[in-house]
Amino acid sequence: MNYDPIKYKTPTGNTISCKGWIQEAALRMLLNNLDPAVAERPEDLIVYGGRGKAARNIEALDNIIKALKVLENDESLLIQSGKPVGILKTHKDAPRVLISNSQLVPNWANWKHFDELEKKGLMMYGQMTAGSWIYIGSQGIVQGTYETYGAVADKHFPKPIEPSESNSLLTTHNSLSKTHGSLRHTLNVTAGLGGMGGAQPLAITMNEGVALIAEVEEWRIDKRLETKYLDLKITDIDQAIDRALEAKKNGEVISIGVLCNAVHLLQRLLERNVIPDTLTDQTSAHDPLIGYWPHEISYEEAKILRTKNPDEYIDYAYRSMYLHVQLMIQLMDRGAITFDYGNNIRARAREYEEKIESGKSKIENEGNSQLNDLPVFPANRCFSFPGFVPAYIRPLFCEGKGPFRWAALSGDPNDIAVTDELIMNMFPENKGMIRWMKMAKEKIAFQGLPARICWLGQGEREKAGLAFNELVRTGKVKAPIVIGRDHLDTGSVASPNRETEAMLDGSDAVADWPILNALVNTAGGASWVSLHHGGGVGMGYSIHAGMVIVADGTDDAEARLRRVLRNDPGMGVIRHADAGYDIAKDTARAHNLDIADRLKDS
Repeated sequence: MNYDPIKYKTPTGNTISCKGWIQEAALRMLLNNLDPAVAERPEDLIVYGGRGKAARNIEALDNIIKALKVLENDESLLIQSGKPVGILKTHKDAPRVLISNSQLVPNWANWKHFDELEKKGLMMYGQMTAGSWIYIGSQGIVQGTYETYGAVADKHFPKPIEPSESNSLLTTHNSLSKTHGSLRHTLNVTAGLGGMGGAQPLAITMNEGVALIAEVEEWRIDKRLETKYLDLKITDIDQAIDRALEAKKNGEVISIGVLCNAVHLLQRLLERNVIPDTLTDQTSAHDPLIGYWPHEISYEEAKILRTKNPDEYIDYAYRSMYLHVQLMIQLMDRGAITFDYGNNIRARAREYEEKIESGKSKIENEGNSQLNDLPVFPANRCFSFPGFVPAYIRPLFCEGKGPFRWAALSGDPNDIAVTDELIMNMFPENKGMIRWMKMAKEKIAFQGLPARICWLGQGEREKAGLAFNELVRTGKVKAPIVIGRDHLDTGSVASPNRETEAMLDGSDAVADWPILNALVNTAGGASWVSLHHGGGVGMGYSIHAGMVIVADGTDDAEARLRRVLRNDPGMGVIRHADAGYDIAKDTARAHNLDIADRLKDS
């Protein structure tokens, strides 16, 4: 059985084939994840992130669809790593779907054991929003990447706000700041134009910078050109560098995709002593076998080796990732503002360093005539540059801010236009959000179902959800609205090399929080709830939870929205307050989330 885009086309409109709108929403969002306009490789059920899947296989996909169509309004469907395994009686306010993806007992939580299980058909990799059926295409990543680069600009390239600018589109990302940042006249180097990295060029140009991005697979560059996320393709490294430097000098806003390996681009920058203003990476380093392309063999050779000798391929990939990180450190030492963008490449480099120290590297031990020996680098520097969350995003998490997204089940773009205007009118003081919304309307092409994302904080998400429900109730939109978020959020993830890196109290690896997040969203009545392992950074490095809730215009939906959209970001505020962050403590007190206040008079 093969994926058929006609058979699995996402339904739209207000006629449903399921027994309730929540089940219908789950069905449409599952199929939307696999829409060829959305998914990277729908024929393999892969949505994004190397091998992040929506369903385990075609048989499982068909059975999920059948189950959703027979699911009653007081039942819950259980999904175990992309396969439906049961329908149980619950109640009308329980989630209609409960999902667990890629969970492994800690001692077995590694790619090797996962790969063995996947080959047996017992498990799939759900990434984050792939297996939880709330991926909305690159827009979902663009907005978070926009926020990150906006924070980079505010911190490193600030400009005073002129009185005339106070209400302009150039107003700061942080409305409380006395400055706003801009990446104009800056060179921003990175790599990877896949489902995650493909957001980078547009996010950088939306912050007025020059983006120079390496990508090995030409079809990915072409896809970003087609969707207008990328401006220009160049196949020669020197020509790409020259064009980027010209744009930086002239204050031009442009994104350039260069067809090459990231290692080769960074080597040439160092040889020419061209130091980027900012430097990061979004290659799929989280997955050494399926995600990352080694620099020492050709693209065609690598594709063959992946299948013919996976162990040798992985060793090549680790060797390349190690050099990749060392080159980033060299550029950092020369002045580039350098940060990890959450793909776990620093940990991969450190793992390789440990292999060298213990003599376990196959290539290093056996030698290979195709390889040039790596230079000797100072030891224990793989984590010399910070992750993006502690460097730029954590203050937002402390306020319960994160990626609030929604999709129009009607399929009508006008429904999103209605919600856009509503959000901007509801939160006029959030200048950064309004700037994003205006640019998104102009620059973001919808992929699959029309959708939008913006970062909203504690209190704001609840207000927005209730307002959406009222739009449905009054017929101002043509069908219910699905509300969700990325798993990369304020209180839904434990990932010591990414979202929870360098926590104030040292609780980076404590995984109680995402599990509590999934439990409280289940208790609150989210429409579907998911708990995943390994998203973003790979097996053994993260536990994270997702939730989706449907605004269908009913009183029951209103009650559920009040609970879920208060509690979900509230978990993030509580988590950061517990870790000792003053901003989070203040936010908790302001929103009646501080347990000390509840207990002090008892």
